[in-house]
Amino acid sequence: MELSDHQHDVGEERWCPVPAGNDTPLTKRQARAWALVLDSRSIPCCIEPEGSGWHLLVPEHQLDSARRELGLYEEANRNWPPTLPVTRQLIENTLPTLSVLILLATFHNLAQVGFSLPERGMVDLYALGTAHAARILDGQWWRLVTALTLHAGPVHLISNLTIGGIFILLLCRELGSGMAWSLLLASGILGNLINAVVQPAAHSSLGASTAVFGAVGILAAISMVQHRHGLQRRWFVPVAAGLALLAVLGTEGKNTDLGAHLFGFGAGALCGMAGEFLITRFGRPGALLNALLAIACGALVLAAWWAAIVLGG
Repeated sequence: MELSDHQHDVGEERWCPVPAGNDTPLTKRQARAWALVLDSRSIPCCIEPEGSGWHLLVPEHQLDSARRELGLYEEANRNWPPTLPVTRQLIENTLPTLSVLILLATFHNLAQVGFSLPERGMVDLYALGTAHAARILDGQWWRLVTALTLHAGPVHLISNLTIGGIFILLLCRELGSGMAWSLLLASGILGNLINAVVQPAAHSSLGASTAVFGAVGILAAISMVQHRHGLQRRWFVPVAAGLALLAVLGTEGKNTDLGAHLFGFGAGALCGMAGEFLITRFGRPGALLNALLAIACGALVLAAWWAAIVLGG
């Protein structure tokens, strides 16, 4: 039998192109990838230029083995690399987010100075609003919210505003202000509640760091859910990165409440997964819904402080 145009003699051995009978040349990249696959299976091969493309040649007696190995390789890599999720366009809401953070700093100054009410005299906001475990479990629900707005001092405040501000800005731009603050507030409340349940009755804590680490958990969960189909074996990477960040930022300091940070992160991860599934199904909230959610968050904080002053005073 005569050799075809794609058959070659190498010494006394006949070499044939893979796949046999296919006149479409391979790209150089594909030919090299196939050559590496065959080399890993100890099948001799070589690549040669053929017009505008390349051909992969193997000994004729190993042609069937080569085609079988390459078929298995192509089947295993049929959907690789996976399609990355469509990146959402970020929402420009930096100014409103910074305004809320500035408002938090202003409230800290008010809490430090104190104020008086008719027939009440000076009001101690720290006594009324700190997340005291026993009092929370005794029904003083408002402490779950009010504690998020109090800070032990300027260093505590600045660290939460600078480090936390970065994550909060990212979250607000990703989801929209209303939904982002709703998830943040929910993760802070849930984190404080779990912390009150597991800590001793005399335990107390304050600060926005529970919600700050809630933001880290929310962002990690959003990334995990977005990549759940394309990167099945790597879905845990965003959560692992969030836990590493928690270990770096959330465990240092003499008065650090590790429980609040840890439970804030866990609550944020749960809220983030729920929020991302809702967005996947219904889309991000529009301007009106975002505004309503933001108003609801503000109303909840005001209601919590009203309850603290009226019912807890």
